[in-house]
Amino acid sequence: MSREGWKGGALAPPLQALTIVPMSQGLHSPAPRDCPGRETKGLGEAAPAAGLKPCPASSLMRRAHRGGKFGLAACLIVFLEMGGSASFSRAEVLDRVVASIGDVAITQSDVECEYRLERFLDGQWPPPPADGKTLDQARERLVYQKLLLEEETQDLSRLPTLEKTAGEELDGLRKRFPSEQDYRSALQSLHMDEKQILTTLIDQQRILRIIEEQLRPAAAPGTPEVESYYRDVFTPEYTRTHSPPVPSLTEVEGQIREILAQKKIDQLLASWLEELKPSRRVHFYSF
Repeated sequence: MSREGWKGGALAPPLQALTIVPMSQGLHSPAPRDCPGRETKGLGEAAPAAGLKPCPASSLMRRAHRGGKFGLAACLIVFLEMGGSASFSRAEVLDRVVASIGDVAITQSDVECEYRLERFLDGQWPPPPADGKTLDQARERLVYQKLLLEEETQDLSRLPTLEKTAGEELDGLRKRFPSEQDYRSALQSLHMDEKQILTTLIDQQRILRIIEEQLRPAAAPGTPEVESYYRDVFTPEYTRTHSPPVPSLTEVEGQIREILAQKKIDQLLASWLEELKPSRRVHFYSF
């Protein structure tokens, strides 16, 4: 199933599907790609203050401190030296845990990195400032992507067909930028290279395939549903926006079936994710 399938086609308004957005580092990714200038830290460890750079979205999660629990403030606090002395007289919040999956933490900077990567893949660069609602949505997508990748029955990250599709998407992405220099500059701002972007695009394809395999068999619409949609939705809308004659049901039946299937997949996916959250111990914290 292509991502275009989620849009519902020309016969219906866009569906409220889970948007498949870039996977920075899935739990099954072949190799982690950390933020430049920062080590991955457990929740009870201190991150280096010096040389801290904006992280790429590829570094998504922090492992919880062995045996530790999330603090009430759910944040990572770093004690900074004052005046070169060994005394630590003040604390500064450098990163904040805003979600967790089991003992794995997702920080605010992870979500901000993911948001920037999303905008990059949409050709919106530099990205507009993100408000609280935008970050909430990015965090939710990030968590759901990780949950879905955990449901992968076999690692598809090296599947040739997925690599081919991702490569084609990467070529299209490059053409969205005014020039090669603009494209390379955006990559540099993300602290990512093309190989990492390609891995992100492959993860998108993996998620789409997981959804397709798990949910489409139960989403096929029956003939009464198709006829009802044609009569009650398609025909009135077509009459309002086009000149007669209205296409026959036979001519548009395939498109209508796909629209109805996508709507059903949306519903099934929402329910599935809600079922996964308690079993994977998913929690959200304030920014």
